[in-house]
Amino acid sequence: MRRAVVRAPTPPRKSAPVAVPQHPSLGWLHTARFLTTSPDLQHLPALEVPEIAFVGRSNAGKSTCINTLTQQKQLAFASKKPGRTQHINLFSLGKQGVTDAVLTDLPGYGYAAVPKQDKIRWQQVMANYLVTRENLAGIVLLCDPRHGLTELDEVLLEVIRPRVEQGLQFLIVLTKADKLTRSEGAKALSIAKLNAGGGEVRLFSATKRTGVEEVSRLLWDWTHETAGAQAADANSE
Repeated sequence: MRRAVVRAPTPPRKSAPVAVPQHPSLGWLHTARFLTTSPDLQHLPALEVPEIAFVGRSNAGKSTCINTLTQQKQLAFASKKPGRTQHINLFSLGKQGVTDAVLTDLPGYGYAAVPKQDKIRWQQVMANYLVTRENLAGIVLLCDPRHGLTELDEVLLEVIRPRVEQGLQFLIVLTKADKLTRSEGAKALSIAKLNAGGGEVRLFSATKRTGVEEVSRLLWDWTHETAGAQAADANSE
């Protein structure tokens, strides 16, 4: 008699992992490119596409945040002497030849080495921009949570509060979150939410990429919802 050959059961095939499609906001921000620079509001081009302004105290990590979101190392210039660069820098977003939104990099404020007269002049320029820029769709305030919101941050919040109440999008980004413990991060979020006046608050770390996708999605939603609303208004006329 032949012995029956016992074959080991064939192990089930492992199904290939399902690829999760990347949200378009990350690729969209990667298209950022320099558009123009201006020392004041008067010389900025009038634009119809939605604009998002990045503001914050010097050394809050604003340039690093912009460069991380756009996946470009030197798009936003980080001066070795914070507060010295006093220009409004615009970066266009969209496929080559098409601009569907703009990022605005406003110089950092509050740096001690800047002469008082220059501080006052720049604060006036920035206030005028934030209050009167017609196509401004949102504001991102960068803050180092280890120091919290400063007096100048609170002044800025008062300046933009009327526009935020009228529907302007607003986000506080707590940078350098990798330097906080989990409990410190949770506490910083709670405090910032009290000051956000209904705006959004996110922890952010360029080193650990904390909050990168969340912030990217918010910026995408702000600009594309605005564009959609404008198109709907145009069609209804």
